[in-house]
Amino acid sequence: MQVTETLNEGLKRGYAITVTAAELDEKVNEKLAEAQPDVEMKGFRKGKVPMALLKKQFGPRVLGEAMQETIDGAMNKHFEDSGDRPAMQPEVKMTNEDWKEGDDVEVAMSYEALPEIPEIDLKKLKLEKLVVKADDASVDEALGNLAETAQDFKDRKKGSKAKDGDQVVMDFAGKVDGELFEGGSAEEYPLVLGSNSFIPGFEEQLVGVKAGEEKAVTVNFPDDYGAEHLAGKEAVFDCTIKNVKEPVAAEINDELATKFGAEDLAGLKGQISERLEAEYAGAARAVMKRGLLDQLDEQIKFELPPSLVEAEAGQIAHQLWHEENPEVEGHDHPEITPTDEHNKLAERRVRLGLLLAEVGRKAEIEVTDAEMTQAIMNQARQYPGQERQFFEFVQQNQQMQQQMRAPIFEDKVVDHIAEGATVKEKEVSKDDLQKAVEALEDE
Repeated sequence: MQVTETLNEGLKRGYAITVTAAELDEKVNEKLAEAQPDVEMKGFRKGKVPMALLKKQFGPRVLGEAMQETIDGAMNKHFEDSGDRPAMQPEVKMTNEDWKEGDDVEVAMSYEALPEIPEIDLKKLKLEKLVVKADDASVDEALGNLAETAQDFKDRKKGSKAKDGDQVVMDFAGKVDGELFEGGSAEEYPLVLGSNSFIPGFEEQLVGVKAGEEKAVTVNFPDDYGAEHLAGKEAVFDCTIKNVKEPVAAEINDELATKFGAEDLAGLKGQISERLEAEYAGAARAVMKRGLLDQLDEQIKFELPPSLVEAEAGQIAHQLWHEENPEVEGHDHPEITPTDEHNKLAERRVRLGLLLAEVGRKAEIEVTDAEMTQAIMNQARQYPGQERQFFEFVQQNQQMQQQMRAPIFEDKVVDHIAEGATVKEKEVSKDDLQKAVEALEDE
């Protein structure tokens, strides 16, 4: 076997690989000899089929396997000897298209090598970590929001009309074609107007009713309604209004605290304070991470594989085009040409991606099975009732696993770099942190 370099320009590499007919024949004989003990053929005992007959019967099929394995072996040995790591899957093709059995195999291999990435002197990196304490005003604001979610209802003044957001307590009986239907009646039923918990159009007709009033509500069941015998049909609900109640926020006291799992109000305030500071820390980390990536992008320079930059720029341009044209769901649209801005962003992403990957490789950073499982579980919660199906889908989809693993790996590498950098804490207000986060979104 012979490997000859044909291209060495920047990161581009090209090689001509020649596998002789004799090498292929030897490989075929090895594979047939390996299989011979298990081969059965009419007229011969198991394992006693002559090699010449095996070669005649199975040789052409084994030849293809031998050719592929030999070429793969030559490529692997080349990468092992040269130390090259291809940026993308190498392009491999036969150059003697008129090849026939007995000829040498000539193959051209080309790829872009990953560049040599400079070492980072972590101690020279200077990072600023914003720190925000949960003040009393923030805790009180969060308490007020909790009180609203735990709202109660109290009777409105006699004769008051029901408004959107009010609770109407009523008896009702629903009929289709003049006949009561199962599940269409209830007594003392509390319905919050605007909650959209009833058939579309029902709650709107109760706005303006008073306690003691009777109201006939006419609605149409949706065509896709779960009960087939009611789907698409008109129904009339005879409603008797018992009470009209207005929403009132729950009182901020120990009783409210117990509703949210705390022993008392002081305990609830402590929980809120911890939660707020965890949220602030998450936002501050995002700000610090952007500062770190900006420094790395500015300080560390190396040649980038053009194919990676081109692919990334195309993906960025395509994604932004769909964001600007949300009505186009498929990919039946004109070709999208990346702009200079897209190319510049692609260069940054590729540079940082390669740099973080190299830092992670040298530091032997890995994403554990437990971390992956937790990430999958967190995302599965977005699909209530289908968590199991989502989990199985991810397990069977390598590309999806890689998409979920990548941000976990990146965050672990960023934490590793930050641990070695010089980090200065700066206490700021919640508003200052919010402005810093908004600045990230604007960039």
